[in-house]
Amino acid sequence: MQQLLAPIYSFLKCETPDSWIEEAKKPEQLKGLLIDHCNCELKAAQTAMFLVRKYAIDKPSGQILLAWAKPYEDFVYIKDRDVTAFLSKDSKKNELAGELVACKDFAHSDDLILKMVRLIKEEFHHFEQVLEIMHSRGIEYRNARAGRYAKGMMKQVRTHEPATLIDKLIVGAFIEARSCERFAKLAPHLDEELKKFYISLLRSEARHYQDYLKLAQAISTTDIADRVSHFAAVEAELILSSDEDFKFHSGAPLIVEAI
Repeated sequence: MQQLLAPIYSFLKCETPDSWIEEAKKPEQLKGLLIDHCNCELKAAQTAMFLVRKYAIDKPSGQILLAWAKPYEDFVYIKDRDVTAFLSKDSKKNELAGELVACKDFAHSDDLILKMVRLIKEEFHHFEQVLEIMHSRGIEYRNARAGRYAKGMMKQVRTHEPATLIDKLIVGAFIEARSCERFAKLAPHLDEELKKFYISLLRSEARHYQDYLKLAQAISTTDIADRVSHFAAVEAELILSSDEDFKFHSGAPLIVEAI
């Protein structure tokens, strides 16, 4: 695990504050963290899907991706959810029902498709895994609004291409790296089922951050080190500063309200 995490700690400018861990390990916070984690997995899949649709594929392929996401989005936004039916092992929902055609005018289409489709599939699967754990514990799924962390990172994204895409990929790298770091930090304080589950997520999250970073550098015509350093500083400030809301990616707890 330490070998896997070493690049993560090198990439991030700070570790999660002890105050966040102390709050997160309280039994009364588990429900809220699981709900937020579940939403984060779906949001990660949706974000990657948006990047593929916007930059890498033709319109018919975009419809194939939308069809892939539909069962998940229907579940999230429907009022009367049937968790058991959604989690049915007979479901074919996490299968891409067609071949994606790359845009010929974007040189990195194939690489973006390859890395992001794999990420989307894994994030959808993680969404289902967290949902199943919640369901087994009698925790009802509900939507969760974006926190200060994600908003703070996205405010720094430049508004002209290809800088917008490059910055979004770098942001994605930091989100995945921070997720990996927090899974590892939190796992020892959880019950055996959740500990085993969170440790099982480390390898894919670590690869996700590297995929985002490699794509950003491949697309950029210049070294992205300065932009990575910029976002590292922004991310560290968001993680270390006080945060009124308590979420999986929130900063140091200030006012904590259990969900």
